[in-house]
Amino acid sequence: MTPEAALKLYQFNLTAYEKQEIFSYDRIYFVGHHANKRPIDAPATASGSSTPPTNNYGYDDERGDYYITLRDHLQYRYEILELMGKGSFGQVLRCFDHRTGQKVAVKMIRNKRRFHAQAMVEVKILENLICWDPEDRYHNVRMTGNFLFRNHLCIVFECLSMNLYEFIKSNNFQGFSMGLIRRFAIQLLNSLTLLQKHKLIHCDLKPENILLKHPTKSAIKVIDFGSSCLENEKVYTYIQSRFYRSPEVILGMNYGLPIDMWSLGCILGELHTGYPVFPGENEQDQLACIMEIQGIPEMYIIEKSSRRKLFFDSQNNPRIQPNSKGRKRRPGTKPLAHALKASDEDFIDFVDKCLQWDPDQRMRPDEALKHPWIMKSASTKKYSISNLSATR
Repeated sequence: MTPEAALKLYQFNLTAYEKQEIFSYDRIYFVGHHANKRPIDAPATASGSSTPPTNNYGYDDERGDYYITLRDHLQYRYEILELMGKGSFGQVLRCFDHRTGQKVAVKMIRNKRRFHAQAMVEVKILENLICWDPEDRYHNVRMTGNFLFRNHLCIVFECLSMNLYEFIKSNNFQGFSMGLIRRFAIQLLNSLTLLQKHKLIHCDLKPENILLKHPTKSAIKVIDFGSSCLENEKVYTYIQSRFYRSPEVILGMNYGLPIDMWSLGCILGELHTGYPVFPGENEQDQLACIMEIQGIPEMYIIEKSSRRKLFFDSQNNPRIQPNSKGRKRRPGTKPLAHALKASDEDFIDFVDKCLQWDPDQRMRPDEALKHPWIMKSASTKKYSISNLSATR
């Protein structure tokens, strides 16, 4: 309806602020009339005052996060159903779109300049993904829209199911069958093939950023392109979540597309065992975990490292230090097969080719799709999770 009609019908359900704000919108789909709204006054001094309003007229907390009110509206269109999660960037809400009749996920960015600027980069990447994959065949999350609401950039996505960490947890950290892991791997490689083609690095591939499309099916989508960048436009040196962080990032070397393949190898190993392959407590321990399985890197790798003094002594020998449990990890003492709890030689070889120290020697997504372990899937059908989630 029009804002005039909505105001007349819901005048006793709107705050003083909303009675002015509503005229900024051409069409009104929902006003949150059942919500227990925050008692926000009209921005009476907004026009004549040079003083910025306190905490966004009371809509934000001290951090710049929006105060969430269940059953209230966003943009007079989306009904807030639940808070799904939060992070340094802001909050993710499950909402009902009263225009389309669909449930959506809305990423609501903190009302701070640097988070807004980074989210605008993410929006551009998400728009590119739609252009690169108009038929939605490459397993990357779909943005359906974005808007500014009360000084918060909001990014709207298709609604998906649980993430792969939650899925591993729901299976009591027992790990999954090789068939299901292969199904996930093929979809992830399709995603990475598209990113490779356009030289886009995801920069934070991990189980939490891979979501099931449906709770009982094996289709997945890669989410969270908030840290992503083009290979020739790298901004950050501190990227990737620690367990999935590539050695070149830890060592302070130049990095590129191969960091996502490293993360993929870590994820596949975790899907098989139920636990992270490299569970470092900090960066020193993380590198120790990697060396325990993959041995000491070649000298030319160490020499390229801008942070080598943190990890190696003057003779370029690794600094071996105990972790919080007093355990010292010794390089090359844990075979990859043992770490993966696997006997399938093709699977072990596949993961090993993802976990090469030298990024130039690491398998690329297009090569990986032709690997013998992946090619075994040619004879398998599409399965539901109930077929395949049994332990090994």
